[in-house]
Amino acid sequence: MSLQVAVQMDHIAAINIAGDSTFALLLEAQARGHTLFHYTPDRLAMRDGKVFATVEPLVVRDEAGAHFTLGEKRRIEMTGLDVVLMRQDPPFDLAYITATHLLERIHPRTLVVNDPAHVRNAPEKIFVTEFPDLMPPTLITRDLEEIKAFRAEFGDVVMKPLYGNGGAAVFRLTADDLNFGSLYDLFATTFREQWVVQRFLPQVKNGDKRIILVDGEAAGAVNRVPGEGDLRSNMVRGGAAHPTDLTDREKEICARIGPALRRMGQIFVGIDVIDGYLTEINVTSPTGLRAIKRLGGPDIAAQIWDRIEEKRRA
Repeated sequence: MSLQVAVQMDHIAAINIAGDSTFALLLEAQARGHTLFHYTPDRLAMRDGKVFATVEPLVVRDEAGAHFTLGEKRRIEMTGLDVVLMRQDPPFDLAYITATHLLERIHPRTLVVNDPAHVRNAPEKIFVTEFPDLMPPTLITRDLEEIKAFRAEFGDVVMKPLYGNGGAAVFRLTADDLNFGSLYDLFATTFREQWVVQRFLPQVKNGDKRIILVDGEAAGAVNRVPGEGDLRSNMVRGGAAHPTDLTDREKEICARIGPALRRMGQIFVGIDVIDGYLTEINVTSPTGLRAIKRLGGPDIAAQIWDRIEEKRRA
């Protein structure tokens, strides 16, 4: 099977190929003989109900500093493609939402990974709240009195933006932290929407496990351990990647959420688990593929393409 595949991403020139999951998907697609095209989200257009993009043929190489070659730009109608990988990074803002509306017009005739309508309706830190018994105590609000009451109940808490990513603006507040008032003012000024307040999980020091699910089934995991003096375990923030296996609790979490992910067309999903608690379900642009493989885990990019090809044959 040879597929026409376009990747919607932040420009490929700026990625770090050592850890980039989109790049892992592109390498695997090219190895299978699929034809690749590259475009950035600003090149999407819709005219009279038809969706177009200005794309460039793409060749990738696993060579730092020489990892891609782009061909001549051309405008194509998106229904002429077999697959679109929606892989631009958040922020999950109106530009991101608009892109999901445009791609929804071509899906499933052109298979969009992940299903854009459900990506739009399942932002990471809201969709996860459909499984409250799997989560630590969690509050979504911008109301000061609600946050004060939550802190009084649980003491140490974490505050983070509702639509943030990559560990940006994640703060721990201890029960007697005098910075609370200033931090509340900063969040209230910076973010128009509600934000997330969660009970702090001390075991985060031992790692925040990223588990990849492929079409609702657990495929592999990496344990991300925060750097010295940092709360955040995200690898882009200095977290260290360690090999890991799934615990019985983590298998239970995957079994619970898997059917919903499969029903929603979320083929490539990364969940975050700390000390047996589910904290996020990442459907927009999950990462972790290269780290898992580098540490001796499975080649999940191959599993994802196996599933995509199955869906294209159906």
